[in-house]
Amino acid sequence: MTDRAGRRRARRIAIGTAVVLALAGMNGPWLYRFGTEKYHQYKINQPEYKAANGKWEIVEFPEEYRQNTIHAALLRTGKVLLVAGSGNNQDNFDAKRYDTRIWDPVKGTIKKVPTPTDLFCTGHTQLANGNLLIAGGTKRYEKLKGDVKKAGGLMVVHNENPDKPMTLPAGTRFVGKENGKTFVSKDPVLVPRAKKNFDKQTGAFLGTTAGYGRTYVEAQKEGTKYATGTQDNYRVQGLTGEDAKNTYGIAEKLALDKKDFQGIDDAFEFDPVAEKYIKVDPMKESRWYPTLTTLSDGRILSVSGLDDIGQLVPGKNEVYDPETKKWTYTDEVRQFPTYPALFLMQNGKVFYSGSNAGYGPDDVGREPGVWDVETNTFDKIPGLSDPNMMETSNTVLLPPAQDEKYMVIGGGGVGESRLSSEKTRIVDLKADRPAFVDGPSLDKGTRYPQASILPNDDLLITGGSEDYRGRGDSNILQARIYDTEKNALKRVADPLVGRNYHSGSLLLPDGRVMVFGSDSLYADKANTKPGEFEQRIEIYTPPYLYGDNPQPDLAGGPKTIERGGSGTFTSKDAASVKSVRLIRPSASTHVTDVDQRSIALDFETDGDEITVTVPENRNLVQAGWYMLFVNTGDGTPSKAQWVRVP
Repeated sequence: MTDRAGRRRARRIAIGTAVVLALAGMNGPWLYRFGTEKYHQYKINQPEYKAANGKWEIVEFPEEYRQNTIHAALLRTGKVLLVAGSGNNQDNFDAKRYDTRIWDPVKGTIKKVPTPTDLFCTGHTQLANGNLLIAGGTKRYEKLKGDVKKAGGLMVVHNENPDKPMTLPAGTRFVGKENGKTFVSKDPVLVPRAKKNFDKQTGAFLGTTAGYGRTYVEAQKEGTKYATGTQDNYRVQGLTGEDAKNTYGIAEKLALDKKDFQGIDDAFEFDPVAEKYIKVDPMKESRWYPTLTTLSDGRILSVSGLDDIGQLVPGKNEVYDPETKKWTYTDEVRQFPTYPALFLMQNGKVFYSGSNAGYGPDDVGREPGVWDVETNTFDKIPGLSDPNMMETSNTVLLPPAQDEKYMVIGGGGVGESRLSSEKTRIVDLKADRPAFVDGPSLDKGTRYPQASILPNDDLLITGGSEDYRGRGDSNILQARIYDTEKNALKRVADPLVGRNYHSGSLLLPDGRVMVFGSDSLYADKANTKPGEFEQRIEIYTPPYLYGDNPQPDLAGGPKTIERGGSGTFTSKDAASVKSVRLIRPSASTHVTDVDQRSIALDFETDGDEITVTVPENRNLVQAGWYMLFVNTGDGTPSKAQWVRVP
């Protein structure tokens, strides 16, 4: 009996072992992946790993607070403004659902903010008073060629009457004199009176020059038979007498071609204390995808964008005066692709790196150079590698800003090109003959890389995709830190979320970095499933916050320091401070952040006091609010103190 029982037990063990082995054979890959993932999680959470590579964490808002964040800006309150507008969602646009959130990364609180219009694809920059200037946005969504049912396009309305401007409401009908076809305006248009011309010497009347306005028109009915192929003059239905004689339209081909996004001229200042939008004077031009850049005199330059009929603004640039809240045209005309990367230099001129984010001819305004806005001269800068892949590249003013060195990171071909660049390129604008040279290479061609300056002069480069909008499951789950002194890239912890189009990053006052957005075209490698907007935020904690040394203490001090002036702060770690940086808060969208800059400050220590001095150059230190960080010898930064430069 004992032998038989032993044999039965042995048989059961053998059968059980066979079953386990069979199951392991069937599930081996899963078990391997499970084990590998468990080990990976264990590894990345070890103190020594985090001290060398940092750590990523996902922030997922409650469902009612989630949105498709397109724009983000750090406010002087330490909170983050998250702007979606319609969030690249046609249904939201049609329903006029426009979203903005304010997120406090310290307290974790989120607040909804009423959004006055569709600020999807607007422009923005920090103002001297601490407000955020926001200008432009979306008037109408694009329609691809196959989706266009009604022929349409630009109608130029002329007014020959020198004594009377004309206002034509939306819904005005234009009837072709030759083709007999009727087109209906989608928006109201103001047509100025004609200009009277006189001989300057004799005063003799020479005639008039017609005033003109523009409006977008569509055919009354669907179908190709309502399209036109040539230019025609159009009678304005409903006008009589002299008005009918003096006011008319002229249009080129009105067809079923693709219709691009159309911009708006609305402008606002966002008040970070009241936490609301304040409407200001509208721009002279409607703009979708514009760049806003602070000039030497404190006014804000607005450049590029698609206008109210979906055409690239033809070099008509304008400036906003924060004192009067008004916009005026500049005398100079210069055209750039949309979202051009434009930075104020220490000599008051503007550097254009060639980086941009989208629309415009591939042979107009794409070469990098130094632009004197006053004289409209433009000195090209040679040496740029992969010059045909500057679209969706990122440009950063490397720290410290006094060195005036810029890095251009990655990029891709124009439009939906599959080309992408693994290059970084660096230019020293203080050199006798500035020219780009290649910096360290990324592992992969990278479109849409996010880049944020860190308080210790390092640069975090993360995310992006190898192909247009992450096509082919090409998101790059890698991050690197660029060491400005060594001119070297170091691989650090991998982000957890893929990021491509409509993504960006911001340095937070505690030294961490926030990354937001991503708008993949497809959700699978085969490009068969439509993508979904990435609503999760990710926070990167750099290695310097996991080291053996705690963050240095920094407290007290003045809230305002003038250029050339000094301010004294207290710190029990004053003796270990090796550098002080004044960092302008970011305003990021579409791989474009022309605000961020890190300025080195001279300083002295005495006991537990640190006295810092702000440079005098107003082009280097633009008026506004800044984060003041002190760093110890091993590169560990303090938490920031907010300081205003008037």
